[in-house]
Amino acid sequence: MDSLLVPVIVGIIVIVLGVQNLKGNIELLHRYHRKRVSEEDRLPFGRKVGTGTVIAGCSIIAKACFQFASEKMNMPALDTAGTAVLAAGLIIGFTIIILAMMKYNKGLF
Repeated sequence: MDSLLVPVIVGIIVIVLGVQNLKGNIELLHRYHRKRVSEEDRLPFGRKVGTGTVIAGCSIIAKACFQFASEKMNMPALDTAGTAVLAAGLIIGFTIIILAMMKYNKGLF
C-alpha cells in the first residue's frame, strides 16, 4: 500500500498545479516565464503548460496503480506496462510544456 500512496499524492499535487495553469494562472511558474509571456498569451500558454502538467500527473498515478495491481495479482508484466505508461506520459507532457515555452517565450531560457 505504501508503494501506492506516495506516487498518488505526488500525482494529485502535480495535477492540481496543472489545473491552476489550465485556468491561466501562471503565477506558479518561474518568474522568467511570467515576464516573457504577453498578457494576451497568458491563457493559451497556461492551458498548454497545464495540459502537459496534468498528463504528467496522471501518468504518475497510473504507474502507481499498475504497480499496485502487479503486486496484488503477482503479474510483473503489469509493472512493466505501468513503467511504459509513465514514460509515455512524461514524454508527452514535457513535450507539450517545452513546445509551449518555445512558442510563447521564444525559447526555454
